[in-house]
Amino acid sequence: MTAAAAATAEAPTEVKQRYDKVCEKLKELSALSGISSLLEWDMMVMMPPGAGESRGHQKSVLAGLVYDKRTDAELGKLLGELRSNSEGLDKVAQAVIRGASRDYKKNTAIPKDLAQRIAKLETEGYEAWVAARKESNFSKFAPFLQQWVDVNKEKAKHIDPSRPAYDVLLDDYERGMTAERLDEIFSQVREGLVPLLTAVKAKIDIVDGSWIIGSYDTATQAEMCKQVALDIGFSLDNGRLDVSVHPFTGGTHPTDVRMTTRFKPDDVLEGLTGAIHETGHALYEQGRNLEYDGLPVNSAAGMGIHESQSLLWERMVGLGLPFSRYLKHKLAHFFPEKFGGAVSAEQIYEASNTVKEPSLIRVESDELTYPLHIVLRYELERGLLDGSVKVEDLPRLWNEKMEKYLGAVPPTDAQGVLQDVHWSAGLFGYFPTYSLGAMYAAQIYKTAKEQIPDLEEQISRGDFKALKSWLNEKIHKVGSLYNSGDELMQVVTGSKLDPQIFLNYLKEKYTALYKL
Repeated sequence: MTAAAAATAEAPTEVKQRYDKVCEKLKELSALSGISSLLEWDMMVMMPPGAGESRGHQKSVLAGLVYDKRTDAELGKLLGELRSNSEGLDKVAQAVIRGASRDYKKNTAIPKDLAQRIAKLETEGYEAWVAARKESNFSKFAPFLQQWVDVNKEKAKHIDPSRPAYDVLLDDYERGMTAERLDEIFSQVREGLVPLLTAVKAKIDIVDGSWIIGSYDTATQAEMCKQVALDIGFSLDNGRLDVSVHPFTGGTHPTDVRMTTRFKPDDVLEGLTGAIHETGHALYEQGRNLEYDGLPVNSAAGMGIHESQSLLWERMVGLGLPFSRYLKHKLAHFFPEKFGGAVSAEQIYEASNTVKEPSLIRVESDELTYPLHIVLRYELERGLLDGSVKVEDLPRLWNEKMEKYLGAVPPTDAQGVLQDVHWSAGLFGYFPTYSLGAMYAAQIYKTAKEQIPDLEEQISRGDFKALKSWLNEKIHKVGSLYNSGDELMQVVTGSKLDPQIFLNYLKEKYTALYKL
């Protein structure tokens, strides 16, 4: 009996028929979403410049079809009946109903006029942000940000008026997470990291990675990164690698995963870590469980868990000393003039883990300072939604928190409150997933080391098969069977997300690197 058949094996006939009809509709939706993803990938990577107008029309028509199916009244009726009577359905089928019902509620809750205002504001907000950032003048963006605060509050009220607006919005990115739980997590991270960063900054000159800056042919970088991705486990039978302006991982299906990277001619490490990061995302996608193909339970367990897979490979593996021992031979092969001599794995490890001072820009920060950038953004955007922070006060509050947490004050709005695009699109609740991903990664990797004998010795030899297989079984194939990241962590690691594991990892690593 297949897993799909087992899901309804004990169900009465009428329940099974309803469930099968729901699955049929959901699989149609999944197929259409795959087509949409392919159009997006092509637009970013292959589309000729003159095709923009026709592609926009194609996407618009397809979006209309997807919207109609997502809000189909029959789908809503079937889901309602299954929520009332799911007798005999197993936990996988229950997860399908839960996920589909959650999506249906959100898709049908927003009135048409509000959806139209949001779509219009996406364009206006982005254009205002670009202009304000160019002039480093927050006041030009402030009115549009206020509109985003207002429409997001309105949107949240339509979806679930019983919950705080920020919790409702956060659920789009991290299911089951709440602001109360984030306060608990991020306060612990902030209190642990600020003194550690202060201690590191007092000895900032001990580690110098500037020697690695040089001249690196980008085509050679691309070939090296391809080899690293293949060594880690990326399958070219079910995916492809390309170059784009903004690295991303997309595609249509677990059998068709599209990964892109970019490279800088003077910095071999940036392209490499970016490629490893995207490979982590791609392995998650390629590892999804095809027994539940096209169903919500087969999707990722939230953005934080998806990010954990990219950051586990990028940071826990890629920034570790064992990986530097493997990487030394790759660098010596592809760039013998720079790395073919006496350069050691330890030198590569140190260069890969230098702490930025000052750390002003989130996307250019290191793994030690990055979480504090996220805590700052979370505290401000949550304040915007609960009314404790006013839009016009953001530049001042931003700078105050930057000085308090990171010991640096941005000289301009462009390098401060205007540096990220997220708020121009109204994406409140998105930022926390980045650092949740790093914390999940540390906890998952700690458990993997406990359960896989000699894991780091395997990594130093360039043997990643055991880790990839372990992640396939424990994370990728599980999908969104569980209702939150905390639940998944409980099953995989034995406890819900524990920020102290992340803090211990950083303290141990940077205490040794900077001889604290």
